[in-house]
Amino acid sequence: MLFERKLKGRRIAVLAADGFEKVELAVPVAALRAEGAEVDIVSLRRGRIRGVNLHEPATRVGVDKTVGEASVDDYDALFIPGGFINPDLLRQSAAVRQFVRDFNATGKPIATLCHGPWVLASAGLADGRTMTSWPGVRDDLVNAGATWVDDRVVRDDNLLTSRGPQDLEPFVKSLIPFFAGETPSMASQSVALTSSPQAESPPALVLMAMKWLPRPSLRTAALLGAVFAVYLARNRYRAMAL
Repeated sequence: MLFERKLKGRRIAVLAADGFEKVELAVPVAALRAEGAEVDIVSLRRGRIRGVNLHEPATRVGVDKTVGEASVDDYDALFIPGGFINPDLLRQSAAVRQFVRDFNATGKPIATLCHGPWVLASAGLADGRTMTSWPGVRDDLVNAGATWVDDRVVRDDNLLTSRGPQDLEPFVKSLIPFFAGETPSMASQSVALTSSPQAESPPALVLMAMKWLPRPSLRTAALLGAVFAVYLARNRYRAMAL
């Protein structure tokens, strides 16, 4: 018997910008494609966007469409990877916020993890929902009206959220049937009356990883110096113009 691919014929929009956490995009996208889905990378600009491993540069991925070119009608589901930088850029785009709101209005599934729920909060989709995320995003979601729970994967109707790369295995395992439109069991739906408490301390793994990051290269230092020089020059020009 041939292996039945659950997502055959389905089109998935992956909404990402520069600074996406590489593993959080690469692993789910590989799983989606293995199940037969057509995947488009939708971003703020054309070309190739840069991934990161924490704050270290990672490889790029090609953009298939900009947000302005993409239509919700062309897709069956939406996936937003995390990272420290990627969702912060996305949430500041009015076009992105509207794109996400339009997806939600259709009832189509939306999945995200780590810092990705920032985008949902900025689009006004967190209010009254049960969600999870990277622990540092907890207060943003609670302040946006969500009930935040410290679980590996949380499903609330058409939203699926996860805490981060440490939970990629259960997240991807839940993502495939979620995007396939399978009816969830009552046990898999997340219902919580109160939010989990705030974290007592940041993750030790991240602290250690940042501690042992290599020093910036001469090229990086020169680039940062050039950017700072341009910034000072612009401010000086504005001051003189006044």
